[in-house]
Amino acid sequence: MKSELENLSETKVKMSVELDFDDLAEDIAAAYKKIGSQVSIPGFRPGRVPRQIMDQRIGRGPILEEVVNERVPRVYEAVLSEKEIFAVGQPEVEITEITDGERVTFTAEVEIRPDFELPQYKGVKLVVDALEVSDDDVNEQVDTLRKQFGSYNEVDRAVAQGDVILLDMSAQTAEGDPIEELAQTAFSYEVGEDGVVPGLDEAVIGAQADEERTFTFTPEFGEYEGQDISVTVKVTAVRERELPELNDDFALMASEFDSVAELIEDVRSKLGRRRLLERGQIARNKANDYLLEAVDFPVPEGIISAQIEEHFSDDEEHGDDDHRAEVEENARKSLRSQFLLDRIADAEELNVAEAELSQWLMMQAPQYGMSPDQFANALVEAGQVPTAVAEVRRGKALAFVLENAEIEDTNGEPVNLDEIDQVLGGPSQAVSEPVAEDLDEAGSQDSQDDEQD
Repeated sequence: MKSELENLSETKVKMSVELDFDDLAEDIAAAYKKIGSQVSIPGFRPGRVPRQIMDQRIGRGPILEEVVNERVPRVYEAVLSEKEIFAVGQPEVEITEITDGERVTFTAEVEIRPDFELPQYKGVKLVVDALEVSDDDVNEQVDTLRKQFGSYNEVDRAVAQGDVILLDMSAQTAEGDPIEELAQTAFSYEVGEDGVVPGLDEAVIGAQADEERTFTFTPEFGEYEGQDISVTVKVTAVRERELPELNDDFALMASEFDSVAELIEDVRSKLGRRRLLERGQIARNKANDYLLEAVDFPVPEGIISAQIEEHFSDDEEHGDDDHRAEVEENARKSLRSQFLLDRIADAEELNVAEAELSQWLMMQAPQYGMSPDQFANALVEAGQVPTAVAEVRRGKALAFVLENAEIEDTNGEPVNLDEIDQVLGGPSQAVSEPVAEDLDEAGSQDSQDDEQD
């Protein structure tokens, strides 16, 4: 076998390979055996047809085609391994010559991970927020719990901030066409949520029951982007929320605690654990951002284009320019991060143990509404196991960077992220991102990565 490699760019190579027929003897024999078992020729049992008879009846074409289909992919992978090429995506293969009895030649163009120098990833200095839980934070959480057990009293006054009102709503375009998506009847809304349409709070505050008001807003995205939409709302009832008194009786009703002091302490403790996990995520993001800013290298444009097209595959207008730019930026950042973490994992010889993959499965399965076993089976069926292994390995690489980083909080106090493991009850994969691709479509980048790891 002869092979040559041509660098088309920093992120793409062209492989040219020539195979002598002397090297294809076993493949040719296997092709005759396979095709011979599938054809029916009078006077011969399947699988017992002599080569000469097969050549006469079906010709050499199907035999050579079978040889090429079976051998070329294996040769392609072997050349990648021999040349230490880290391919991403799928190759464009062209069979350039088949001369029976002499040679088979082919070319393959494929995008690759660019070569780059790793930045200094040990001893990275990071600053994160201090773990502070204020009384206001605790009171906000307690008030949220009180709201869940609150009652509503209808009042005879104008709408005020914090009221829970009932309203009817309709909307239409400037041309008078109704917008069914915004039509509501007896809709319950807490003034101040501002989660329906912009301008609703301003319109209803000060309105009395049975009063109707109209306002206009202009959507910034969606079907009616840039169009003036007229909205009419009628307040049908004004209700004031009455919160239960914060005492021991409330603690007994709303929690497993006997006193309000115990309830408040539990809320403070849970907020502290939440802040601890948030701080770990912030440290993770800052470490990743540091790596991305510390070194610059190109990424395969074909991979980026494919991801953008996939993102907008269900969008007839393919998104506005700003949205496409945002998707492209995120795709580039994600791919660069993958390349960096893969290189760090290579440098530190990090591997994924079965227990680590099992833990990752248990953490990810609930996001898909599955049990760990169901999730594992779905990954196998979709060919996503290499993707999962790659994600866990990258998570370990980023965890390695954090373990060797110098982290302090905004008060100048050193930070030990091992506390996160204590909260989670064991070593965590909190730094590992979930599989980004849908389960029904394996990520070509990751599957190619792991075939070469």
